[in-house]
Amino acid sequence: MRVIELHRSVTESNDRDAARLRAELKEKGVLLINLMSAPGAGKTTLLIRIITDLRGKLSIAVLEADIEASVDAERIEALGARSVQVHTDGMCHMDAGMTRTGLEALDLDGIDLAFLENIGNLICPAEYDTGAGLNLMISGVPEGDDKPLKYPLMYKESQALVLSKLDTLPYFDFDVEKFRERVLFLNPGIRIFPVSARTGEGMEALEQWLSEETAKWQEREEHA
Repeated sequence: MRVIELHRSVTESNDRDAARLRAELKEKGVLLINLMSAPGAGKTTLLIRIITDLRGKLSIAVLEADIEASVDAERIEALGARSVQVHTDGMCHMDAGMTRTGLEALDLDGIDLAFLENIGNLICPAEYDTGAGLNLMISGVPEGDDKPLKYPLMYKESQALVLSKLDTLPYFDFDVEKFRERVLFLNPGIRIFPVSARTGEGMEALEQWLSEETAKWQEREEHA
């Protein structure tokens, strides 16, 4: 019986497309961050806080990916930031080709930092290279401290992690140290930022990291 490894061939083709897109973004000096999480973890709320806090320091744009609706893109645009909505027509992830199509509709001239707000899903988005320079995931306190055990891939594939909704800790049975240990077991090099976008707790450290990573990305281009 003949067996065809279709998934492997598809992802290999996507990896090539992602590498090309990443190189093009480097030439433009635009750091693209692939933002991933489960639904309701607070991706859009976090982005709104980041855009508000870094206004005047970094020029930020957002590529919003959703199966349907454009609510999130409208919230971003209300801040005066550039945003484009992408509908995936039922697909649970963004790949490099879809990301490129979305970015082509998003004017990146003068942009320092762009976010791809990926589909709310803890499985599919981590399986595809989008062409982003960094993967940043969010895990919310209400989701529980056992999520790294249940959905390890996204934790392994991310360079940084935001532990969101820190202000809800008094209301949930969530062990921060146990969560941190589980994450670091999967990915010893990951940066972890506990934050509350609502109160601002922890946001300064996260925003400093974003600023530093953007500067590093642009420096590499200047000395390439």
